[in-house]
Amino acid sequence: MLTLFYSKNSCSYAPHVLLYDVEANFNSIHVDINKGEQNTPEFLKMNIKGRVPVLKTSEGILTEVPAILLYIAQIYPQKKLIPLNPFSLAEAQAFNMFISSTVHVAHAHKHRGSRWTDDLEAQLKMTEKVTSNMAYYAKIIENEYLRGPYVLGDEYSICDPYLSLITRWLGFDGVSINQFPKIAKHNETMRLRPSVKKVLNLYD
Repeated sequence: MLTLFYSKNSCSYAPHVLLYDVEANFNSIHVDINKGEQNTPEFLKMNIKGRVPVLKTSEGILTEVPAILLYIAQIYPQKKLIPLNPFSLAEAQAFNMFISSTVHVAHAHKHRGSRWTDDLEAQLKMTEKVTSNMAYYAKIIENEYLRGPYVLGDEYSICDPYLSLITRWLGFDGVSINQFPKIAKHNETMRLRPSVKKVLNLYD
């Protein structure tokens, strides 16, 4: 039995979708960030970083979205959610790592500026850059990564729930996806998936 610790409006959205995609037998436990539940001794024992998602497995604890997505795909190989070719798998991981290390960080500057500075004016300046930065990264995804209809082309993969998450965040960050036709079409396709519908009910 797998257990996913998640919170609303967080990046746990992506592995949550994938768990439904693979029809996993799992529990989900909501961590209320607004109440500081991520900082309780019990949670910090699982993830000292005090962040979601956390995936509890029979082998131990996993954190970080790219690692969790890859793990889920590997324990359900029959679902064919990762490429078998080593180079193609590396391409998939390159996309997910770009989301994790760059796009997610740009988004976090809107409401997590205190991670980088205690200067309130500097935090405000970070927030002011979020929309333009996210639009710039959306353009990179549109032109360089998203092959269509899915990120890797014709086959749905571990990259697609992650892009679905970012598409949600673009709207929150003041970026209209209508200026990115491929991302908009991907969003339409994703919202038709039963897995996405189930998770949207929890995250909206």
